[in-house]
This record gives sequence, C-alpha cells and structure tokens, in this order.
Amino acid sequence: MRFFRESKMQDIFQIIKEKMNLKDINITDYSPLTLAYIGDGIYEIVIRTIIVDEANRQVHKIHKAASSLVKAETQKNMILAVMDGLSEAELAVFKRGRNAKAVTRAKNATLGDYRMATGFEALMGWLYLTGQSERMMELIADGLKKIKGENPV
Repeated sequence: MRFFRESKMQDIFQIIKEKMNLKDINITDYSPLTLAYIGDGIYEIVIRTIIVDEANRQVHKIHKAASSLVKAETQKNMILAVMDGLSEAELAVFKRGRNAKAVTRAKNATLGDYRMATGFEALMGWLYLTGQSERMMELIADGLKKIKGENPV
C-alpha cells in the first residue's frame, strides 16, 4: 500500500485552497452534516486510491471493493476500532456528527449504523478541513488494519 508509506506530503486541502483561491474558513461555523458531507468524499477518495494502487482491474471489481469499505456498516466498524485512540477534540467532533439530525438515511443501513457512520464522516471532514490529513490517514489505516486484519484492503 504505497499510499500510506509516503512521508510528509503537503496537505491536500492546502493545495486546493491555494490553487483555487478559496477563502479561509472558520471550522466552528460548519454544521456536523457539512463536515460529514466533505468527510464522506475525502474518505471515498482515500479508499479508491488504496484500491487502485493494489492492481489494475475491471472497474466493476474496483467499485465492488470500494463499496464494501465505504458503506455505513464498515464506517461504523472503523470508528469503533479507533475510538480508544481519539483525542478529546476528535471524539467531540465524532459525537456531534453522530448526534446530528439527518433528514435521510442510507437505504441499506440501520439507523444506528448510519448515525455512527455520519459521526465517522464528520470526523474525517473535520480532520481534512483543519489540515490534519496525516492524522486522518493514520486513523483510516489503523481502522482498516483492525477491521480487515494485516492486509487492510
């Protein structure tokens, strides 16, 4: 998994901000569902990158592999696997996301799984938007290792 072996890369959010001339944000103004929205996207990009890095295969097989890792149940298992290692701030963001009142829920997930997944996504979004992509990668790698064994994907 070459993706996680790279060291000290510039934070992707900073690159996007600079290249797209985005304004500075006040992360405390963002709702937990907004954090979950961006967190869902960045988590999916990380998972797709890992899967594509493994082998050049048919798109259907790539999609199937990615789908199993981005579904609500897996995200719930990821957060449960790393929960003990979260800082107080990270735990608070997770709880805000978990407790947010979403209008919809995933069609193939229980309400409990969906809420836990929303908390996980909010945490991923917060880490991404606060320039803590390295920490985000640590949590994802640790979570995948714990839920999938030594060969995470």
